[in-house]
Amino acid sequence: MLSTQDKTRIDDTRIASVRPLMTPALLEERCPATPAHLALVEASRQAISQVLQGHDDRLVVVVGPCSIHDHEQALAYARLLQAQAQQLSPELIVVMRVYFEKPRTTVGWKGYINDPHLDGSFAMNQGLEMARRLLRDVLDLGLPVATEFLDLLSPQFISDLVTWGAIGARTTESQSHRQLASGLSCPVGFKNGTDGGIQVAADAVVAARAPHAFMGMTKMGQAAIFETRGNQDAHIILRGGKQPNYSAADVDAACRVLEAAGLRPQVMVDVSHANSSKQHLKQIEVAHDVAAQIAGGERRIMGLMVESHLHEGRQNLQPGQPLKPGVSITDACIGWEQTVPVLQALARAVRERRARG
Repeated sequence: MLSTQDKTRIDDTRIASVRPLMTPALLEERCPATPAHLALVEASRQAISQVLQGHDDRLVVVVGPCSIHDHEQALAYARLLQAQAQQLSPELIVVMRVYFEKPRTTVGWKGYINDPHLDGSFAMNQGLEMARRLLRDVLDLGLPVATEFLDLLSPQFISDLVTWGAIGARTTESQSHRQLASGLSCPVGFKNGTDGGIQVAADAVVAARAPHAFMGMTKMGQAAIFETRGNQDAHIILRGGKQPNYSAADVDAACRVLEAAGLRPQVMVDVSHANSSKQHLKQIEVAHDVAAQIAGGERRIMGLMVESHLHEGRQNLQPGQPLKPGVSITDACIGWEQTVPVLQALARAVRERRARG
């Protein structure tokens, strides 16, 4: 029997407002993926899968701004990156970091989808459309994209255009995100915990590779029960914790944890975050250390993550204050001129590893 009782005293008492959200199907109709987009996404996902399965010795490099806050600046970066990606493609699979959602330790700007106008208006329908249009524009350049999946609904709006996804350190232990990853069509990397713990990431990979059943939303916006097949292209990312964990000894320790869990001993290294002690320029030093391991014959490192923008550093988002172009408004990044030598050093390391046989 349908209840008609007044529940206003106990239901939604802390909800200030509810606004309509467009469906993923409507957004896809407004911003459709072209056959060329789909072909690039499929080919680049397959290439990364081949690396994860040990059939391709190239290095996966996820590089780009900490977060996206401006369409044209992101595209300017993408054009520069595409030229390098093409040149270094024999050694590197370069994927542009295009992050729209930002987990915050407490509060702050939550990203391009949540607040695209940077003014607290939370125009999420516009944010979703702006995000999808940017992904299409980057793909038009021939450059595959990576993003972090934070909100559990947002993948339905954009994941068909994403080559590789990340689950962040704060959500690696979340059952909901592990279930989500088990159903995503792209390879997914799980960060180690914020304390540096590897076991939670290994557990996440085991969980994501298994089938799950959970509640979600279809492309048509209908509540539904999803049953997944499991994602065999899940892996871990070393991002540091209470101390960095990118050294040869750290890689070895992480791989022992993976093997104990019955997983392939392979890691991606995030040279930013706790591995650079939150000092953006230290990313360069960390990347060269990891490159030296690769050049020395280390085959268990399958990829790197680098936070890079047009210009180095970061800036605060302040009402009424103009922003400097090409500078991050979240974590500090290295600049483009500093990024190119890092990419070239990684490519050189792959060539040296190959020469060892």
